Amino acid sequence: MNKQLERVSFAGALVTLGIVYGDIGTSPLYVMNALIGDAGKMGNISPNYVIGSISLIFWTLMIITTLKYVVIAMQADNKREGGIFALYALVRKNSKWLIWPALIGGAAILADGTLTPAVTVTSAIEGLKKQHLGPMVFSNSQHNVLIITTVVLLVLFMIQHFGTG
Repeated sequence: MNKQLERVSFAGALVTLGIVYGDIGTSPLYVMNALIGDAGKMGNISPNYVIGSISLIFWTLMIITTLKYVVIAMQADNKREGGIFALYALVRKNSKWLIWPALIGGAAILADGTLTPAVTVTSAIEGLKKQHLGPMVFSNSQHNVLIITTVVLLVLFMIQHFGTG
């Protein structure tokens, strides 16, 4: 194996933190919200503005996914196992104090996995407030947003155990 890949570096640690905190699943929602807000209102948006915005988001996600995950993160493994604790297993002989950053990283991954679905679904449902879908108009009530979000999350988590197959 390449000796350069076995070294722990500041850049590698920074990339690891970026993977933990860089939520590429919800970032496009926030970016589109900011882009639409920057245009002033939906009526001011031109087709070129939309195509350019989507193009920027697409290529940013492709570059992040390709570089960060495929080129860098997939190269760091411990006997074909990945994750922050597998990386800790590689360095624990030299630096036992690294258990603390590994535990914090593990807690961050757990918190991210717990918080992200709720924030994503809530953001999506919030975006539907006051929107017209044919004859149906979504309510402006926060109570309705919470009920719809809870139902969507319950359904998603109930069918999750069936897997993607």
